[in-house]
Amino acid sequence: MDDYPLLNFFWTMLWFFVWVMWFFLLFKVITDIFRDHTLGGWGKAGWLIFVLVLPFIGIFVYLIARGRSMHERDRKQAEEQQAAFRAYVQQTAGTGSGSGSADELHKLSALKDKGDITQEEFDRAKAKILA
Repeated sequence: MDDYPLLNFFWTMLWFFVWVMWFFLLFKVITDIFRDHTLGGWGKAGWLIFVLVLPFIGIFVYLIARGRSMHERDRKQAEEQQAAFRAYVQQTAGTGSGSGSADELHKLSALKDKGDITQEEFDRAKAKILA
């Protein structure tokens, strides 16, 4: 261990961290290029070629030119995911508007009263709702 001092270990770990961070940033930019709906096909191809051929310059230019909109797309995607999650939880928990079992039973009863479904179909659907 004498031939590899602690300071060299520190520098190795620092460079390893920078290397991992660089790849994270590269993948983040590439996914943002494909996620952006305002860019056309040629714009996406141009940015992708620029980022892949000249990675250091391409990433920094992309962050300077489109960094703010990159943040806005991240925020918009997070809001859409949150809204989808809330809708799923409300639907699953039965707290959404009109999705309670009592409402479904009432609609089912109205269908039976109008003659749209038979008593047998009503009983099967009722058992499915209550299960």
